[in-house]
Amino acid sequence: MSTELTRRAGVAFLLSIAFAVATTGIPVGFSAANAEVGATPLAEAKAEYQRKLAEYDAAQQSFEVAAQQYWGSVSGKRQIRDAKRRNGETIVVDDYVLAQPPAYTGPPKPIDPAPEPEQIPPVTRAPVPVVADFLKNALEQFGFEPKRPRSEIEFKKAYARAASAAGLSGLQVVRVYAFESGGNGKYDVQAGLEFDRPNAHAISTALGYNQLLGTNSVELMAEKGDNFLAALKTRAAALNRHDRRALEEKIVIVRRMIEFTRSVPDDWGEHDRLATMPQGLGVHAMNLDVDVGPLLQTQKLLDSVVFARRKGLSRELSASELEMMNLTGDGNGFDMISMPIEMREQVPTSNFFQRNGYERNPVAIRHNTVARLLVATDSKMDVESMLQGAKDLAAAFQDARPGKL
Repeated sequence: MSTELTRRAGVAFLLSIAFAVATTGIPVGFSAANAEVGATPLAEAKAEYQRKLAEYDAAQQSFEVAAQQYWGSVSGKRQIRDAKRRNGETIVVDDYVLAQPPAYTGPPKPIDPAPEPEQIPPVTRAPVPVVADFLKNALEQFGFEPKRPRSEIEFKKAYARAASAAGLSGLQVVRVYAFESGGNGKYDVQAGLEFDRPNAHAISTALGYNQLLGTNSVELMAEKGDNFLAALKTRAAALNRHDRRALEEKIVIVRRMIEFTRSVPDDWGEHDRLATMPQGLGVHAMNLDVDVGPLLQTQKLLDSVVFARRKGLSRELSASELEMMNLTGDGNGFDMISMPIEMREQVPTSNFFQRNGYERNPVAIRHNTVARLLVATDSKMDVESMLQGAKDLAAAFQDARPGKL
């Protein structure tokens, strides 16, 4: 290329840059190097994020190792206590894990400054069924509409009669009701919906005065259904012809529900599966029926009392002790309340929970020994037993069993 052509090409190049500057406002010195300068802060932020993420992952891994060792010790000690009870041996304080669960103290999980787009859509959980769902499925699956009470007092009186006939004391019944339902809960109160507030939503299927889960209802029907049928037949025999016919029709439906709950082995996991099915949701609606609901609510408490007696506890359970069995299950609850009183201040509540259940229970974590948890439970019962709902139930129990509160 001649010198003249080279010169002209250079001039054209400069003119093109000048035109670009005039029309776009890009500085004359802009280049790929400048683009790299702009990207540097993000690159540095990404590098810092990766460093912090590695620290977080290492801390989490270390915590998980310690947690697994701890909860393995809890399980091992529980097996030792079970064996000692079977052999009639004395359980001593060293048969419990005396340390509190390890707490994560590492760095928080860092935030990615430039997260990748989500490749997998987030998993959405189905909403928790509510009373309307229980009623809908009871009607569709069994042709059943619960006989709702005309007033809250009517249901409380029916519950007091059932609990009294089962041999439960008024103090047990009223204080557990106060704790479980907040002292003013109605017969159809559901967990998460105890109070009328914006954005309230059900957090579980726990329903009624003693907050029975759907699985509880299925299991009670399967295991104690014959008792419920006998109680209903006895009541029907004392009614006039019209009311007796209505109750006899209900007995037929209850029998069909019992057959459904017995379609699987008598196992909590199997009952839990049935409880999520349309028929299981319909069975749970029986808690809303003024004839059957009090029997279900009573049986849950009675089963715990009978369990403790069968294990050799001759004294009456206090309401807070009964609540521990209600809260952690009969086996773990009895393990907790059967220990000598002098050990209760030393033994962490974690000994009586599975890990997942413990980590979701802020009350057990905050009041982290058996003594503290029982004191906190009694204190809550003291306060909420003074509310009107609890007072009404106490009066109903007094009417059902004069002088035996």
